Amino acid sequence: MTQSTQLLRARRFLPLFVTQLLGAFNDNLFKNAMVLFVVYSVYNSESSEAIFSAVASLIFVAPFFLFSALAGQLADMRDKAVIIRLIKLCEIFIMLVGGLGLALAWKGIALHTVAIPLLLVAVFAMGVHSTFFGPIKYAILPQHLRSEEVLAGTGLVEAGTYLAVLAGTIVAGWISVDAAAIAVIAVAVIGYVSGRSVPPAPPIGRIEPLDFHLVRAPVRLIRATMSDRRVYLAVCSISFFWALGTILFIQFPPLAKNILMAAKEVASLFLVIFSIGIAIGSVTINALLKGTVSARWSPLSVIAMGVCLIGFELVCEAWPAYEGPDALMDVGTFVVQPLALPLMLALLGVAIAGGMFVVPLYAFLTTFVEKSQTARTIAANNVVNSGAMVLGAGVAMALNFFGMPIVKQLLVVAAACLASAWLGYRLYRAELAAR
Repeated sequence: MTQSTQLLRARRFLPLFVTQLLGAFNDNLFKNAMVLFVVYSVYNSESSEAIFSAVASLIFVAPFFLFSALAGQLADMRDKAVIIRLIKLCEIFIMLVGGLGLALAWKGIALHTVAIPLLLVAVFAMGVHSTFFGPIKYAILPQHLRSEEVLAGTGLVEAGTYLAVLAGTIVAGWISVDAAAIAVIAVAVIGYVSGRSVPPAPPIGRIEPLDFHLVRAPVRLIRATMSDRRVYLAVCSISFFWALGTILFIQFPPLAKNILMAAKEVASLFLVIFSIGIAIGSVTINALLKGTVSARWSPLSVIAMGVCLIGFELVCEAWPAYEGPDALMDVGTFVVQPLALPLMLALLGVAIAGGMFVVPLYAFLTTFVEKSQTARTIAANNVVNSGAMVLGAGVAMALNFFGMPIVKQLLVVAAACLASAWLGYRLYRAELAAR
C-alpha cells in the first residue's frame, strides 16, 4: 500500500493514471447511457434488448481486432506521450458526435435513422480510441517505473480503470441522457489536458517501418509474441476471462429488467458492484504476491469466480415476483428485498475473484518481454482478447436466439470458469519450469 501511495504522488505515474482513468470513465458513461436508454426506452423484449447490447459490444470490440497490431507498432516506435496527446485530442471530436447522438435520442428525433446510428458510430470510434491507448497504458509502465514497482503500477491501473468504470456506470444510471451528452464532451477535454502532463517516453531500440496491413500485421505480431510459453498462456487466460466477462456484461441490463423487475438504476448498481469488486481484487492480489509477478493464485481465483456465479444464479432463480405499485423497482426498493443482500454479495465475489485472476496476467505481459516489445505484446494480447470478446458476444447472441433464459446463461459462464482455471494452472506450471 505504501508503494502504491508513493506511485500515485509521482509525476512519472500520476498523469498517466488520471488520463486512463478519465478515458475509462468516459467510455462507460457514454456506452452505459446509450445501452440503458435503448433497453429501457426503446425495446420491450428481453431478446431484443440482449441482442442490442451484444451488437454494441461487438461494434466497440471490432477495432481492437482490426487495428491493435498497428497500435502496438506505433507505441513501440514513437514517443508514447506524444501518441497519448493525439489520442485524447481525437476523443474530444468523437464525443462531440456521441453527445449529438445522445441529445437526439433524448429528444426522440429520428431515433432509428439518425440518433442510434450516430451513437453506434461513436461507439466504434471510441473502440478505435481505446485500441490505440490500450497498449500504451501498460507498456509505458516498465519505462517509467522500477522493476519492483511494475506489479503495483499494473494493479493501480487496473483498479483505477474499474473505479472509473464504477463512476461512469453510476453517473450513466442516474443522470438524464441530455446531461450525459454534455458530460462526455467535458470529460474528453479534461482528459486531453491531463494527457499533456505525461512525461516523455521515447522508443527503445531500433525504429522499424510500420506495417499497415490489417491481416498480415496482426498475424505476424501474434506469432512473434507467442514464442514465450508464459506470455502465450497469459494471453490465452486473459482472453478466456474477457470472453466470459463480455457475456456477463451483456446479460446485466436485461437480467435486471426482466428477471429482477428492477429499474435501470439497479442495472447500473450491478455494474458498480462488479467494478468495485475488480478494483478490490486488483489491490488484494498485489498484497498477496508482495510485488512478485506470479500466477500462483490464478487457478483458485477463477474457480472461486465460478462458485460465486452459481450462487448468483441460484438467488436469481429464487427471486420472488414483484407486486409493487410501479412496474420496476428503484434502488431503494430493490436493496430492501430479502434476497438483495446475498445477490449483491455473490456478484461482489465474482468480481473480486476476477480481479485477482487477471491482474498478474497483465503484469506477465510487461515483465517477461524486452521493453522495446512491450506495447506490441499488449497489442497482440488485445487482438486475441478482441477475438475472444467477439466470440463471447456471439455466444450470448446465440444463446438468446435459441431461447436460453438469461438466468441459465450464468451457469454456462460458471462452467467455463473451469477451462479458465486450467489455463491459469498451466501458466503457473510454466512459470515454475522457467525458474
